[in-house]
Amino acid sequence: MLDTTEFTAAVERFADRLRAAPQSRLQRGAAAEGLALARELALRAQRIEAPGSVPRIMPDGGLFAIADQLMVAGHDLAEALREARPVSGSGSGSGSGSGSGSGSVEALSEAVALVRAAEGRAGL
Repeated sequence: MLDTTEFTAAVERFADRLRAAPQSRLQRGAAAEGLALARELALRAQRIEAPGSVPRIMPDGGLFAIADQLMVAGHDLAEALREARPVSGSGSGSGSGSGSGSGSVEALSEAVALVRAAEGRAGL
């Protein structure tokens, strides 16, 4: 089972910072960064859990729901990565978040990098 502790800690830290941010900071782009990240994490989880299905886009729940949406998407992806079974064949290398063998480790590393980059762009 894949250890997702670093990823979930990064997601929780960013979500906590979003919760603590003033409305003005959220309106200046922090909320948009959080929502974009939550949507990307949700898409990655869906690709692992239901490959080949049409992905669903996370709705915009508003400025004050972004932290919760990020937490849900992050924990969904962490669970999907932990439960992903190795699949024969190699991944495409496109960052699609496939659940195959070392692909899960790579997808986890990419997800951590995504969270850190989004948090930096949000200025929190």
